[in-house]
Amino acid sequence: MSGLPAATGAGPDVSVDLLIIGAGPTGLYSAYYAGFRGMSVAVADALPEVGGQITALYPEKLVHDVAGFTAVRGQDLVDRLAEQAGQSNPVYLLGHGVTDLDDAGEHIVATTDAGTRITAGAVLVCGGIGNFVPRELPVGSDYLGRGLRYFVPRLDELTGQDVVVVGGGDSALDWALSLEPIASSVTVVHRRTRFRAHERTVEQVHSSSVRVLTPYEVEKISGDGSMSEVVVAGPDGDRISLSAQSVVAALGFIADLGPIERWGLELRRRRILVDRTMRTSRERVFAAGDIADHDGKVSLISIGFGEAALAVNHIASLLDPARSLTPGHSSDA
Repeated sequence: MSGLPAATGAGPDVSVDLLIIGAGPTGLYSAYYAGFRGMSVAVADALPEVGGQITALYPEKLVHDVAGFTAVRGQDLVDRLAEQAGQSNPVYLLGHGVTDLDDAGEHIVATTDAGTRITAGAVLVCGGIGNFVPRELPVGSDYLGRGLRYFVPRLDELTGQDVVVVGGGDSALDWALSLEPIASSVTVVHRRTRFRAHERTVEQVHSSSVRVLTPYEVEKISGDGSMSEVVVAGPDGDRISLSAQSVVAALGFIADLGPIERWGLELRRRRILVDRTMRTSRERVFAAGDIADHDGKVSLISIGFGEAALAVNHIASLLDPARSLTPGHSSDA
């Protein structure tokens, strides 16, 4: 489309119409949709496998808000997205964090930390450009790896245990509900009386066997070798001792934007600011998914899919003005 040759493989140099940075759900859908619009595609991600945060942090958790699925296991969703993306024959550059984006006439040259250079007509940033550092629990850091954890890639690791989940967001309550059927007991501890999670999830937790302690905070973690007890304190100084072999501290993550801050993009709220076409402050760089920010932004996987399609259609007409912005219906293809 852009006059560049088709993808040449994951060697020292790759040439494609579109480089997608980030192999999470939005990136994988973008790869499929770009192929649908006739583009050659490369997908780069610093992680060694596709799936982004889902694969790295919660592959076993159920996702409930993706269209077409009453509930779908995180890894199953990733697998289906990867299968769909495979129709576009993308070049995957996994374990390749993009460090630099340089303008080269009507192309952009991206360089990865593995030394690969990707020449592309446009770039679509869908995450995968930095690290998500967990917010640390103020106490008990010496129990990290001995009961304290910040995510649970495999739920069965906590089978039969007394688990304390700390936090008040969607992740915390999702972990609690996922662990309830297999753990000996689950207790949610949150420092506020009000949760930040989806209302339906909060209702499910209160209707379950999960014990809820609010407003409480973890004061002490103890145990000889491995964790055995957690003490939580309330606002009036009252304390409750809980038997616990594991604490899941679901306190959220801090985005470390890494090299993005050197790319000359306008940022807002530690995200990339985009216009209504998902274009950034650089003409040939677009963004979609959680990393993108615009007025009225809602961070959902389903929203990311829509933003990806919007961005790809505008990229298609940018690379080839003869192409219509409107792609038509896939059922007519």
